[in-house]
Amino acid sequence: MTQNRLQRLHEAGQSIWLDFIERTMLHNGDLARRIRDDALTGMTSNPTIFEKALAEGDAYDAQIRDAADGLSAPALFEVLATTDVRDACDAYAGIHAATKGGDGYVSIEVSPGAANDAAATIVEARRLWKTVGRPNVMIKVPGTLEGAQAVRQLIGEGINVNITLLFAIAAHDRVIDAYMAGLEDRVAAGRPIDGIASVASFFVSRVDTEVDRRLAALGDRGKDLGGKAAVANAKLAYGLFVERFGSDRWRALEARGGRLQRPLWASTSTKNPAYRDVMYVEDLIGPHTVNTMPPATIDAFRDHGEVARTVDADPGAARAAIAALEAAGIAMRDVTDRLLVEGLASFQKSYDSLIAGLARKSAQLGRQLAAR
Repeated sequence: MTQNRLQRLHEAGQSIWLDFIERTMLHNGDLARRIRDDALTGMTSNPTIFEKALAEGDAYDAQIRDAADGLSAPALFEVLATTDVRDACDAYAGIHAATKGGDGYVSIEVSPGAANDAAATIVEARRLWKTVGRPNVMIKVPGTLEGAQAVRQLIGEGINVNITLLFAIAAHDRVIDAYMAGLEDRVAAGRPIDGIASVASFFVSRVDTEVDRRLAALGDRGKDLGGKAAVANAKLAYGLFVERFGSDRWRALEARGGRLQRPLWASTSTKNPAYRDVMYVEDLIGPHTVNTMPPATIDAFRDHGEVARTVDADPGAARAAIAALEAAGIAMRDVTDRLLVEGLASFQKSYDSLIAGLARKSAQLGRQLAAR
């Protein structure tokens, strides 16, 4: 049987995770078909995705009606979300077993309100980990300073972590260090590290959106620099990954069974219609990477994506692209700082909208929810 482009992408060393979750697809055979035919090996979720899923159709109505009394809207949402994630984990359990824990993960995110509170993040992550109760769940923690503190603690406790909303190389470096430190804490305590997994979710297309906006204000000075920042930034992140996971520090952990904390390319749908719709997939292909794509991007790549190892091709050009932007007055640190703030705000807005929508739907179904 001829491989489709997604299967060839998987063979090139990149895991394809679906950036979408919705209850109907978990049970009508759609997800099983995608896993079989499109080489999907994981799935991610976030408040924005759940907001859309809950707002459409009646797939969640029965569970809302039958949920325990006295729940607040956030508590009810957690019940709904953890049910979906648990079922998704079961759908990927075969992949998780076949890869001996190397793949087959499903992510669920701590609430955005905990992003700048390490203690609150840890408490919520522990609860989600226990509630889902599957070895192939990953808890998503924002890549803030406080998030990195939480990562070390959670990894030390043996909880799989997906660090999200990474834009800056320095932030990526910080969470790599937190991951290794957490594994080292376990080694020091005499605990095994071979069953723990983590990914570092580095956001891509949003970087071009922000940089291109700033370039437009420069007029002719910025006309040749558009659409280059995101891929260059991600390639530098991959270079950091190769460097840090080639160190003596990592080799000592690897000898005890430590798993690579793989870079995950997030936000890979193309926002600018002037750009190729699969550019953030095609330009970042390589071993030990994950690309989490929404359904439309997966469909586009299946139709016309080209597979070649690109993620570590011409790193000098990536450095030159960032240098050219800096020379033009585009400070990447300012860009990435802004994107993190905006990303957190966007997730908080989606979460608040989701909670309000769930309260309305519950009322329509005759359920009285407790105050938050």
